[in-house]
Formats: sequence, C-alpha cells, structure tokens
Amino acid sequence: MADTERPQIYLVTPPAFSLEEFPDRLSAVLDAVEVACLRLSLASRDEDEITRAADKLREIAHSRDLAIVLDDHVLLADRLGLDGVHLTNTRKNIRKLRGEMSADAIIGASCGLSRHDGLNAAEAGADYVSFGPVGPSPLGDGASVDRAVFEWWSEMIEIPVVAEGALTAELVAGFAPVTDFFSFGPEIWGAEDAASALKSLLAPLG
Repeated sequence: MADTERPQIYLVTPPAFSLEEFPDRLSAVLDAVEVACLRLSLASRDEDEITRAADKLREIAHSRDLAIVLDDHVLLADRLGLDGVHLTNTRKNIRKLRGEMSADAIIGASCGLSRHDGLNAAEAGADYVSFGPVGPSPLGDGASVDRAVFEWWSEMIEIPVVAEGALTAELVAGFAPVTDFFSFGPEIWGAEDAASALKSLLAPLG
C-alpha cells in the first residue's frame, strides 16, 4: 500500500448482541463513518440465531453497498446471500473453498502473528489476510504482531492486509502507512457512543 493511501475501515460485530438494539447502533456508525466491510462474528453456533442476525445485518449493509462476510460458516454465508466468509482458522482448505464458492465471493483469513500463515492463505486464494492483535492484549499469551510484518507485507505482497486487535489512536497513526484496512470491534462496541469512539480512533488519519 502506498503511504499516501488512507486505510479503509472494516467493522466486526460483537460476539453476541440484541437484534432489538444492535442494528440501530450499527446503522449510526455506518452513517457517521465510511466503512468498507462488515464481518458478522457471532460466538453462537445456533443456526437460527446466526440466520436471523445475518438477515438483518445483510439488509443494513447492502442498503449501503457495503460487503458483509460471516465467520467460518461457509454454507450459511452462501445460502444467506452474504458476500463471503472470514476464516478464523487458516488450516481450512482455502484453495478448495476458492474452487467451490462463486468467483466474486470474498474469502478472508485471520493469520494471527504468523507471516507464514498469511503467505499460505494468500497463495491459496484468500482475498485478504488479517494480522493481530497489533496492540497489547490481556488475551492469549499477550503477544502482538510486529509492525515489521506489515512493512514487509505492504512492500512485497499484493493481497490486502488488515490490522486488528487492541487498536488505539496511536497505533492507527503508526500502522496507517503499512496497512490497507483497520478492523474495529471491541474497541468501539463497549463505548456508549460507538460512532464517536470510532471517530476518535480514526482522528490521526485526518
């Protein structure tokens, strides 16, 4: 990515939310900030719950010409008319999925801290990869991805890269020259005004 390009914004839903309340919160954020992609990332494995959430959020996203992808559930993503799938486990056969899904379906992959996993996903046909967390996190072993991974990726690899996890305004400023997307989720949904929280995080981008 060229230093002069402004990274795009990628939103991730909370792992659980109320369909009576969250759609309005999401709409307020989408009306306040230009977003490129929405990821439905529910912890639930209940098909009916995922379906109802996907139907509602697809309506919101597509009314704004916004792509929406679903964590892991490839068959549901296709059946529900979503734009693609985000794989949280890169051991899944991306090459096989690429052949099975429609040509314009989005396949993204979380690659944690591993440049090797990112390369494998890109070579197998992923449309983008994400690395993270980029900031200190109490989750997992507390490790974060080195900025050098993004520097190398932006210089050497064509596939877009997403920076996610424990983002702050300072990290947004630091990673902006070397990432194509910033992914926000917990950073904003815990705030009373999610749109304002997102705007504050994006302030360094101007």
